[in-house]
Amino acid sequence: MTFLITAGPTREPIDPVRYISNRSSGKMGYAIAEAALDVGHDVILVSGPVNLEPPRNTKFISVSTSDEMFEAVHRHADESDVCVLCAAVADYKPAQVSPVKIKKSAAQVSLELIPTRDILDSLGRRHNRKFLVVGFAAETDHLETNATKKLREKDCDIIVANDARIGMETDENECLILFRDGETKKISRTPKQILARELVKIFENSQQKCLTKKMS
Repeated sequence: MTFLITAGPTREPIDPVRYISNRSSGKMGYAIAEAALDVGHDVILVSGPVNLEPPRNTKFISVSTSDEMFEAVHRHADESDVCVLCAAVADYKPAQVSPVKIKKSAAQVSLELIPTRDILDSLGRRHNRKFLVVGFAAETDHLETNATKKLREKDCDIIVANDARIGMETDENECLILFRDGETKKISRTPKQILARELVKIFENSQQKCLTKKMS
């Protein structure tokens, strides 16, 4: 199989030296890429700015902004069997980017923000897609409720939900996995490398089930 995996944060520029971003380390996405490679899958890794070494033997695509990640994902989605959208893509970006550094002053500054393009939603809504769509939901409250809503609204096959206060910037994580058919599975807190191996098995099985249904 070919896995398309996104990882890390995006950076949405305000001016040449400032940007909007988040605390994503990219560790979960990189661990999934390593786990998929370890069992013989091909991996396309689309990564935002992180302090991690890309896994060997992966097709590595470095991006910075949400628009760059959107374009890279859509460029390679159709050659993939499983799309794992693990990156913490910024939800908003500045409406205008200053071409020069904004000078500090005593006056208040207001920044107009507009929504970024929704990569997960755009993949989920593609007609006759042949790839499995896996989304991630980092929440701070109402984990299952918010993840279930995301699963339905984005038309995903799987949502991997976790408490952002546990998984962000750490080497461990725990998650609740929600499937399109209503099944759920919980994986208790464990190192991200171990969690990644379990997730890859789940993604493999789900893709095989999808293929079997289409052939029957």
